[in-house]
This record gives sequence, structure tokens and C-alpha cells, in this order.
Amino acid sequence: MSVETSRNDAPVLDVVIAGAGPAGLAAAIAAKQRGLTYRVFEKGSLVNSLLHYPAGMVFFTTPELMEIGGLPFVSPHDKPTRAEALRYYRRVAEAYDLDILFDTPVTDVRRADDGFEVTTGGRNAGVTRARFVLMATGAYDFPNKLGVPGEDLPHVSHYYGEPFAWYRKRVVIVGGKNSAAEAALELYRNGAHVTLLYRQAALSDSIKYWVKPDIENRLAEGAIAARFNAHVREITPRDVVVETPSGLETIPADGVFLLTGYRADNQLLGAAGVEILNGGEYPRHDPETFETNVPGLFLAGAVVAGRQSGRIFIENGRFHGARVIDIVASRLGLLRDPAPVAR
Repeated sequence: MSVETSRNDAPVLDVVIAGAGPAGLAAAIAAKQRGLTYRVFEKGSLVNSLLHYPAGMVFFTTPELMEIGGLPFVSPHDKPTRAEALRYYRRVAEAYDLDILFDTPVTDVRRADDGFEVTTGGRNAGVTRARFVLMATGAYDFPNKLGVPGEDLPHVSHYYGEPFAWYRKRVVIVGGKNSAAEAALELYRNGAHVTLLYRQAALSDSIKYWVKPDIENRLAEGAIAARFNAHVREITPRDVVVETPSGLETIPADGVFLLTGYRADNQLLGAAGVEILNGGEYPRHDPETFETNVPGLFLAGAVVAGRQSGRIFIENGRFHGARVIDIVASRLGLLRDPAPVAR
């Protein structure tokens, strides 16, 4: 189909999609099936957030609940691994020959005439015109910070990767949910001396059902140390200072993992005119259409939930993009039967 041009003869796309995670990819597939002109801008690599996941991570869900675009996710396991997910989404992008520009962050979105001007940086810096914008920028790139001295020291990280470098070393993990429990277990089993710090009185009930008994048994036998109702006050090059009901305690640490969750970055949305509610908690949007208070600017995936990003997972966020594209296509008068699924 023909592409409309603006007054300066630059093409005007039907929709720009920010983010090439599962939600953004699902939206791009739907746009292509509907015959819309589109482009995906991704600040890093394909499904960039998954690259930050622990190398040996196993998903909580089953493969079919991670599928997008009608392509089957085939795995020999009941719960797929990170490596399998990365291969699957790469296959999706190839099967549909999706238009994605990598290493190209969206840096600004603003209204222009009857559409938007989307400014990008990185490898493909420039300005793109579009009638609609879908933000599917995720949350995993923005950790919840503690705001304590020493949080930015070199031996401190908000992401856990592999255990092998920590053999016979003292590691402090801050957190009490899935990421913290799984990291603690893997580090312990690879020879690290692990202490778990959590601000609540007990581990979270949301921990995977096959992980929780394991971590609780390791705590009960003392193989992994723990402090509950614990609040980190300072991190030094050698120690973590923590306040518990018993008072201040200094815990030696060669490495510190702050696995305290992640949040969507609302700064770009706020600059685009999206109202951020509850003191910066989450962006205003219609829960049925995912359209923000800025007409034509939509959300999909974890960014919908703002700082409560743990409410949105691949298995529910993957449907947002197709819903948005249906609305965009309807408004453009282009809604028609989808094209056959790519093979």
C-alpha cells in the first residue's frame, strides 16, 4: 500500500512501535497482517530484557503461553528456558520478516499535526512521522533502587547472571521473591556463602511452588543465612550495613545483588504528555484499549503497570499489542481479514 508523506516529503507511517519485546513483536505482527505501515524501534537487541535474565533461568509458565503470532513454541520441557525463549522470538522475527531497527532508542514523542513526531537516537538517529504510537518499552531495564550509600559500587548489581565467579566468596542478596530465592540457591550450590536480606517477616508467597520448599529448607538448616525485617542502610566495599529488629549489623560481602524488582520508565511517557498517576506509580490509560490520555498514544506490555510491573507477564502482555493494532486499523479504516500465518 502507498505511504502518506508529510509536508517535507518524509513518509508518515501508520504506527511506530517502541520496543521489540514480546508485546512489541506481537503488535508488529498484527500491523503487518492488517496491512499497516509500521516500524519497530528497539534501544538494544531483540527481546532485550531477556538478555538480562539469569543464564540458567527457567520460566514459570508453559511454552504455549509465551507464543505470539500463531507460531508454536516447541520445547521438550514443561517450562521453557531463557535460551529457548531467545531462539523462539528470533524465529518469530524471521518468520514474519519484521521491520525492526536495533540499537535505536526512542528519545522523544510529541504531537505534530494529526499524528506524532518520534525522535530516535543511536544507530538510526532521526525523526519519524506516524499517525499512532505504541510504547512497549518494558520494565526490566529500570531496577527499583534502594537509594542507600554504596549502591553504585562496582561489586553491587541489580541483575544476577551466573554463579561461577562467586565460589568461596561471600554474597549478600537483597530481596525475598523469585529472583532472590533462585539466585540464592544457585549461588549456594556453586560454593558461595550466601546471606539473604528481606524487608518482610517471611519470604514472598509468590515464589514458584517448586522453589519455595527448597529455599525454605536451606534457610532452616542454615546452609543459606537470612535476616528478615531487614533494611539495608549502607553498602561499603567490604560490607553491607543492615538494620533489623535486633539493631544494626554489619555483614561481610564480596558481592551484593539487589534483586528488588523493576519498573517501567515513565519519564519518556510523561514528557509526551501522558499523565502519571499515584505520585509516579503508573501511566493513565484505558484498560480496555490501552490508549493513554494522549489520543493516539498507546501502551502494551509491562509499561502498562508502571512501578507495579510485576503484574504484567509475557503470558498476558502478549495480547496487548494485537488489541491496540485492531483499534488503530479500525480508526484508519483498514480493518480486514488477517493475512495467513507465516510458516
